[in-house]
Amino acid sequence: MTITTSRVDPSAGTPKAGFGRPRRTRLLLNRTAFLAAVVVVLFAVSVLLGSYTVTIPDFFRILIAHLTGGEKIPGASFIVMENKLPRAVIGTMIGAAFGLAGALFQTMLRNPLASPDVIGISYGASAAAVTAIVVFGASGAAVSAAALGGALGVAAIIYAISSGGTLRGTGRGDAAGNRLILAGVGIAAALHAVVNFLMTRTDIRTAADALVWLNGSLNSASWDRAGVLALALAVLLPAVVALAGPLRILELGPDAAAGLGIRVGATRLALVVTAVALAAVATAAAGPVSFVAFLAGPIARRFTGKASLPASALVGAVIVLAADYVAANLAPLLLDGTVLPVGVITGALGAPFLLWLLVTANRKDA
Repeated sequence: MTITTSRVDPSAGTPKAGFGRPRRTRLLLNRTAFLAAVVVVLFAVSVLLGSYTVTIPDFFRILIAHLTGGEKIPGASFIVMENKLPRAVIGTMIGAAFGLAGALFQTMLRNPLASPDVIGISYGASAAAVTAIVVFGASGAAVSAAALGGALGVAAIIYAISSGGTLRGTGRGDAAGNRLILAGVGIAAALHAVVNFLMTRTDIRTAADALVWLNGSLNSASWDRAGVLALALAVLLPAVVALAGPLRILELGPDAAAGLGIRVGATRLALVVTAVALAAVATAAAGPVSFVAFLAGPIARRFTGKASLPASALVGAVIVLAADYVAANLAPLLLDGTVLPVGVITGALGAPFLLWLLVTANRKDA
């Protein structure tokens, strides 16, 4: 007896359904690697080019001499090691920190408007720093410490106001996220009024110092600030890695996440603390560089095709390094030698992007 069987294509059916996932993963990795390469190129451009150019052999000669105590190149060694290199290092780190902070908030709350710029955390840092400058005559590390405390304090107030549905992890989690954004916007408006009042009650020299800080600037970059920022990121980045998995599950919604075993309230609290700390230490290092946290996540999502914390960090670094190069080297050519704070350039980028985001959101809802 001959038994005939129908031909079955082993590649048909269910296995094909999974083919798209490795392809999307490869695309994500390739585009993330591309962003990393862009960061490296912009870092090199910031150090080697600009108003004072340095050749690659001279850069390595200066770096090796600095590390080994060898002979320094007059002028060039100081410019590279005390100005250009720490500026680029801090720019990269604060860009990554702001990018991660914005992506954590936006992914957790599932709202592209949820960033430290919008929900009041940056304004908390600004109000505390301006108070320290105007009222107490503080400068340097004291201003950074005040900014850090102000950001953390305002974040605690905002979270306390909006924590009803968030802590319990019920179906009201999205409403709690909206309350957090609304509470942050309201507090930001009040703190903005405080800053304006303090600026009108001080002398013009102090107001000028405070205004430079308010715009976000890398002009005061130093190795001391870079060391403190690197130490803070060494603590916070492992926390981000540990929270990345639960964050992806939270994207499904609070009810689904709770059903999968995630402690929604504790996880959201940990995410808020980590995101606020990232934004706070970056703000303390360079001031509230506006819209970096707001821009990095959506740009990374559109470039890679999905939400990605590493891509958001790299996009943040790209934005800060590119904006700082324009502010420090190209703007003086157009403005008769005026060097702009980096926050002026990022703010000019952020405003039209916000309008575009609102327009596209309205089109989707229509």
